[in-house]
Amino acid sequence: MAATGSAEGASDSPALWAEVRALLPRAEEGLTLALSGEVEDCVLPLLRRARSLLYGAAGRPGAATAAALERLSDVLRDYSWEKLNAGPWREVGKGWRQVYAYGCLFGALAEVAAGRPLARAVRLCDLGLLMGASVLDNVLARLVRALQPHLPRAAPRDGARAQSVRPEAPPPCAVQHEELIPHLRCPSLEHFRDNYLVPQRPVVLEGVMDHWPCMKKWSVDYFCQVAGCRTVPVELGARYTDEEWSQQLMTVSDFISQYIMDEIPELKEDISIPDYCCLGEGEEDDITINAWFGPGGTVSPLHQDPQQNFLAQVLGRKYIRLYSPQDSENLYPHESQILHNTSQVDVEDPDLVKFPNFTKAAFQSCILMPGQILFIPVKYWHYVRSLELSFSVSFWWS
Repeated sequence: MAATGSAEGASDSPALWAEVRALLPRAEEGLTLALSGEVEDCVLPLLRRARSLLYGAAGRPGAATAAALERLSDVLRDYSWEKLNAGPWREVGKGWRQVYAYGCLFGALAEVAAGRPLARAVRLCDLGLLMGASVLDNVLARLVRALQPHLPRAAPRDGARAQSVRPEAPPPCAVQHEELIPHLRCPSLEHFRDNYLVPQRPVVLEGVMDHWPCMKKWSVDYFCQVAGCRTVPVELGARYTDEEWSQQLMTVSDFISQYIMDEIPELKEDISIPDYCCLGEGEEDDITINAWFGPGGTVSPLHQDPQQNFLAQVLGRKYIRLYSPQDSENLYPHESQILHNTSQVDVEDPDLVKFPNFTKAAFQSCILMPGQILFIPVKYWHYVRSLELSFSVSFWWS
């Protein structure tokens, strides 16, 4: 790991500024400030002014220039933040998301130029990645990757490191018609296609992820070391249908201390896209990868997804139930558009007076163990409950 210069990881190294500056176009005109959508006329002059400050210095910007760049960054982020939160997310113009990303970029660069500790620069990059849109060939992802080696490796607090989680038994079966999901070890592509993908039958795959680095490397300590300083969106609450459920942005280290992929490439490099995804119609770039990390007792209510899903279990165990799309009427989906893919039934404690036909729905179940991958066909209803501290990776593909 590179020397940091302070306990918090300082940015006063000329070599670091040279590395960061090399991520940007060499000439000012190369930083085009192109926006994919209309924004208010007052914004572009601010962007151009920030660009001029960045390129005006022959070398590393001085303290006054860095301070001016920081002020412009604050204005750009504050102004675009109001636009990002003025209505439904789908109605936010991409141009405003790019303005926010540029504001985060200029702010992070100002932090490095001023020689300050790097934690705030990394957080600005993460906020731009989460709320902004890609600019300059995804420069924020490249910038945060350059900064992270200069940060000290975080460690979990003693409470998080020493925490032991008592495994819980799977919930009792409230209805009949249950069968176990079949297990299969490293089937050929043809066998998987003909017997499971085409007929849309769930199956647990074994041995497929034995060679993934995550199977040997991943632990709570490892997450803190690699990504403790990174900011991520965290879901707070046992299940997303609860009234008290919410989302919050916090660092990975804080999340682990308090409550227990694209933005953190070090973790993404430890997994592999299952070969069976090549049987789909889309390209590899169309595959959506999500990581699910949480304590025992965390529940994903009975719901369905619009794509095929491989759920790969890395740490801990999960109890999973699957219901066929043919039973959708017996599962009582919410009527609202937002939750139309989610059942109203509490699988663990169903209200059979309110939802009497739930007893007619047959289901398959399994306890997904570390090293196993569950194939969930498109539109299959699935209920997931973590039995202990758990880390899973899902691959959505078409």
